[in-house]
Amino acid sequence: MIRTHARAATVAALALALAGTVALGGCGGNGGASTGATVGRTPTASASPTAPVSGTSTTPGRTPTPAGPTSGWGPDMWSSGSGSSMMGGDEGSWGPGMMGPHMMGNWWLAGTGSQAQTLSQARQRATAFADRLGLQVGEVMQFSRNFYAELQTADGHPATEVLINPADGAVQIEYGPAMMWNTDYGMHYGSQSQTRVSAAQAQSIAQRWLRAHSNTLTAGDPEPYPGYYTLHTMQDGKISGMLSVNASTGQVWYHTWHGTYIATSQR
Repeated sequence: MIRTHARAATVAALALALAGTVALGGCGGNGGASTGATVGRTPTASASPTAPVSGTSTTPGRTPTPAGPTSGWGPDMWSSGSGSSMMGGDEGSWGPGMMGPHMMGNWWLAGTGSQAQTLSQARQRATAFADRLGLQVGEVMQFSRNFYAELQTADGHPATEVLINPADGAVQIEYGPAMMWNTDYGMHYGSQSQTRVSAAQAQSIAQRWLRAHSNTLTAGDPEPYPGYYTLHTMQDGKISGMLSVNASTGQVWYHTWHGTYIATSQR
């Protein structure tokens, strides 16, 4: 009973920490600022609180400098040797199931203590996490700060996105859109946001956003996740990074936390 109360207190503290992060613009909000979207009409593109508008340099023809969340948990806590101990030791027990009823699986899988330095090693760790949710791993990408993996349903539809810590192999639901906008696996699990933005509109919105920020990157093909789309950003036909577009509001969220793109492994 004492352990149960202690764990409940830990979860409450984490929930408060996440709330503080949202207030500071580290994770944004569910749907974010409304863009005045209406059915049949393309919403006006707008930047999310963490998009590289201020405090992040954007040079024409170059990917914005990664900034990461402003508070809470994130890549800044993944500095050399830090591992993932800030998430509660080896158990990694906090997750959607503790944030509300009927939510599935965990948001975080503790590291093994061994580094994940290759795409194959990152895929193995992502698979261990995906198995908890009854999902499978699709695309895996390597960046200078982390590994990224797309999780899919059994029939191959995009379900959510995760990050793998190179230092110790810890896996977590990706902060940003996967945490705040995903209506099946995020913090707002089960929300009924209406899809007003088509895939083609999402790509157009993303391209306008890139141009508006003096960037010569182009928007790739949209991947439809529950509640949003994620697109690669391209430089001269090659992947440079990614951004997401909210499927209800058209809000844009640039993924500033990855660092420099290195390589991709398809399923």
